[in-house]
Amino acid sequence: MDTLTRRGRAVRVAVTAIGAVVLLTGTLWGQDDDFPFGPFRMYATAPDPDADAPDTRVEAVDATGHTVLLTEWNTGLRRAEIEGQQQSYVDHPERLRQVAIAYAAHNPDAAPIQTVRIVIRWVGIKDARPTGTSHDEVVAQWTAP
Repeated sequence: MDTLTRRGRAVRVAVTAIGAVVLLTGTLWGQDDDFPFGPFRMYATAPDPDADAPDTRVEAVDATGHTVLLTEWNTGLRRAEIEGQQQSYVDHPERLRQVAIAYAAHNPDAAPIQTVRIVIRWVGIKDARPTGTSHDEVVAQWTAP
């Protein structure tokens, strides 16, 4: 086995020290987007045991008046993609038009979509247990002109 040169050892120590400093800095001041050099808080915190739990869905109303649940299977868009950009849809609900277009592309024989909305069902929680109650909140809506 060959022995590491003095220069090789110095390079490894320097790289390790830099990595440790970046990791420590990210842990103290970083955000989830800095992962793996920042905290991944998504799994590091617990929800309030008495706070309602959100269940987000995307639904549409077609030209016949029927409500259609929009899913990955009938639009090609995953719910996580919508949830990840939810605030953008709230700020610019006209972006939901693209969801209607995706639905039409995946379902050419279906009735045209007239309205698309993002709905959050708030499930009641007390002492970390479902209470059996819920209420819906429409947070973004687009209606075809």
